Amino acid sequence: MNRLIVSSLFCTLITASFSLTAQPRALDEALNTRAVQAALQQITDTRLVAAQQLVDIGGIISPSGQEHERAAAVAQLMRDIGLQNVHITNSPNVIGTIPGTSGQALVFVSTLDDLATVAEHQREAGTLPVIDGERVVGPGTNTSLTTIAMLAAAKALIDQGFEPEHDLVFAAVAEEETGLRGMRDLYADYRDTAFAFVDILGEGNSISYGALGIHWWRIHAHGPAGHTLNGGLPNVNQGIARAVDRILQITEPQEFEHRRTRLNVAVINSGAVFNHKPETGWFSLDVRSLDPQHIESMEHKVQAILAQVTEELGIDFEMEEVSKTPPGQIEGALDSPLVQNSIAISNYLGSNPTLSDAGSANLNVSIAGGTLSIGIASERGGRRGFADEWADIPVMERTAKNILLTAVTIGNASAQ
Repeated sequence: MNRLIVSSLFCTLITASFSLTAQPRALDEALNTRAVQAALQQITDTRLVAAQQLVDIGGIISPSGQEHERAAAVAQLMRDIGLQNVHITNSPNVIGTIPGTSGQALVFVSTLDDLATVAEHQREAGTLPVIDGERVVGPGTNTSLTTIAMLAAAKALIDQGFEPEHDLVFAAVAEEETGLRGMRDLYADYRDTAFAFVDILGEGNSISYGALGIHWWRIHAHGPAGHTLNGGLPNVNQGIARAVDRILQITEPQEFEHRRTRLNVAVINSGAVFNHKPETGWFSLDVRSLDPQHIESMEHKVQAILAQVTEELGIDFEMEEVSKTPPGQIEGALDSPLVQNSIAISNYLGSNPTLSDAGSANLNVSIAGGTLSIGIASERGGRRGFADEWADIPVMERTAKNILLTAVTIGNASAQ
């Protein structure tokens, strides 16, 4: 029997409003104040302190699903800099706040977890990362740059006496790499009070304001095992090969390339020895598009192909859902104060940012829920996922400044 598991898709067009009790503070006005300039200078002056924090936090082994030790260390940093209501959730997300007065919240989001390959390199190295000139070198540094930059901005806001109109929420979220669980939990907690989310992925060379749908599947194959001498068919590997060949001929990626429609098989796994045919195997499936109907169409075609191969060869298949990153587009997002202000901040910091309606990170969850969100991104260093991974200290500094200026303007914060 061919067993297939497929879930429903999210809607793609959402109407949301950028509803605030007061207009966001103008960037030019903010930059002309002593307090903002002092806060920006503090970020520059303390960049090596932040680099050492990146050594400490990035050096904690934290593969997705095993973030508790890093979460505890980030929570202590939040308390040390003076954030309020610091707590660790079950996810485990780490959350701290600079309270406002409006009852609304601007939520900044960084990623707490790392790739499994990063954890492997950390164990092999057996040492913490090191500061080498303008870099922090070592596995675990590239992604954690976002959390340290976020906390550097929060500390500058607190030290310079800023009081926001809206709650400024700083959240390091878990399991970004494996299904966005932390972000889903965070959004459930803040969907009624947050008017916007800012997903921190870098200094702002690119700005995303829409969400690309991404579905990951593990497709399992089952068939009779046996020694080579006992006959080669039916063979799980023949079933996998036939299925993969036909799946990669699905036409939507060519027909709807302009909608970022993609399909990929990246991993094939089966067997252990030369003289036995395997009883089981599996292959990965990565399906993407801005349009949920294209994702749905491709997945239906995959189901049909698997059923056809089962009928031809007697090999059974099962589709296991690994993760689903929901798509979404919010009407008017590009012209919103959040996006336009972010463009102005990135330009001020020296970027000419590219714009995208096809984000694929934590922001997808909040966009799919109807809350205006952006992702500010850039290269954070290099060699992510390799043993010689590194993070760029100047990028971390500019990322922190972007966060600070977003908090001052969109969060309507001023020094008392």
